[in-house]
Amino acid sequence: MGKIVKPQRVKLFIGLIFPETTLIPDIKKKLRSKFGNIDFESKILDFNYTGYYEKEFGVNLKRSFLSFSKLILPDKIAAIKNTTNKLEMGLTKGQKRLINLDPGYLNDAKVVLATTKDYAHRIYLKDGIYAENTLVFTQGSFKPYPWTYPDYQTEQYAEIFNQIRNIYMKQRK
Repeated sequence: MGKIVKPQRVKLFIGLIFPETTLIPDIKKKLRSKFGNIDFESKILDFNYTGYYEKEFGVNLKRSFLSFSKLILPDKIAAIKNTTNKLEMGLTKGQKRLINLDPGYLNDAKVVLATTKDYAHRIYLKDGIYAENTLVFTQGSFKPYPWTYPDYQTEQYAEIFNQIRNIYMKQRK
């Protein structure tokens, strides 16, 4: 029988997908009030990997990532996903969201995303939220799995998550 140990704290990050940058200062303020200080902000990237969001948000979408200085326990990601869903619903125009917020966490070995969508490679957590192990840290960098979203398979995203991981590793010392 294995000995049960308390899980290590992990690094919370949130991916943002949006059509306009004008909302970003307000959403950062809201995210800070919920999750604490932001300790990493990626540059704004083009998001052209899928047409999934075009009906709701339009074309020429952008993406950025934020990470937060306060480390969390991994089981908090379900509540965080429900919180970001509520934030999204508070930022709507008509029936359409103005921003998509995708929380996840990383540790020294992996990147995990929270989602409301079930699939073969996702594990149910609670309150309608599933977890997906999206990237693995091996041979000095994050690498994708066969099911990893196309944007998360890019070297550009690996660099972002390597930077966030470096912050995390310093925090753990």
